[in-house]
Amino acid sequence: MTYTVYTIEMAYARMREMQDLANRSRAHQTAERRAEARAARETSRTARAKKR
Repeated sequence: MTYTVYTIEMAYARMREMQDLANRSRAHQTAERRAEARAARETSRTARAKKR
C-alpha cells in the first residue's frame, strides 16, 4: 500500500485551479448574457422599424 502526503502547497494549488475554473465559467456566462441582451435589442429594433 502506498500513501501520498497531501501538503498545504498541494491544497493551495488545487484551490487556485478551482478558483480559476469558477472565474472562467463566470466570464463565459456573462458573455452569453451580453450576447442574448444584444440579440433581444436587435430583435426589438427591427420590430419597431417594421411598424413605422
